[in-house]
Amino acid sequence: MQKTLIGVGAVLIIILLGVGVYLSAQPSDPVAKEHNHMMMPLGQDPQNTSYMLDGIHVQLKNGEAEVEAAPGSASKIVTKVFGNEIKTDLDGDGREDIAFILTQTTGGSGTFYFAVAALNTPHGWMGSDGYLLGDRIAPQSTTLSQNPKQKGVVVFNYAERGPNEPMTTPPSIGKSVYLKLDPHSMQWGVVLPNFEGESR
Repeated sequence: MQKTLIGVGAVLIIILLGVGVYLSAQPSDPVAKEHNHMMMPLGQDPQNTSYMLDGIHVQLKNGEAEVEAAPGSASKIVTKVFGNEIKTDLDGDGREDIAFILTQTTGGSGTFYFAVAALNTPHGWMGSDGYLLGDRIAPQSTTLSQNPKQKGVVVFNYAERGPNEPMTTPPSIGKSVYLKLDPHSMQWGVVLPNFEGESR
């Protein structure tokens, strides 16, 4: 009985030591901890890092990613860097980050455009969630909000179709979406053009 108790005690000590070593090995940077929680690796540059599009983890390699739409399927989900980038400090740490557009095709006729960001952290580049701008839109410029009280708000400008126009109609209606990145959740929040408070 005594040997059993000693054995159990030794196992508990080993487990506690292991937990202590694991916790001490975790990065102290809160942004890196948040990213570990998301289970997305940091990248060496914006074109070689991970993003979340519609809840799916996409790992870019040289600006592209291609995966099967379903196991064994001939259809591919293809993600590519479209561009329209703007470089600015999105999280207030003094480092230059980047916001740009990704496109994704899923085997059908649609081409979906996502606004994304990559933060330049001390540990590498951290990709954001994608904000869906639309299907087969016509991206224009990407700028910063001219409102001095909207620091770090990125404006994605593009053309889209009217609500009753078929997808074969060329996009002709101008639209701008004002987005601000939450560096902890790595998600975009929509900001009203003249709103001076927090994003929603």
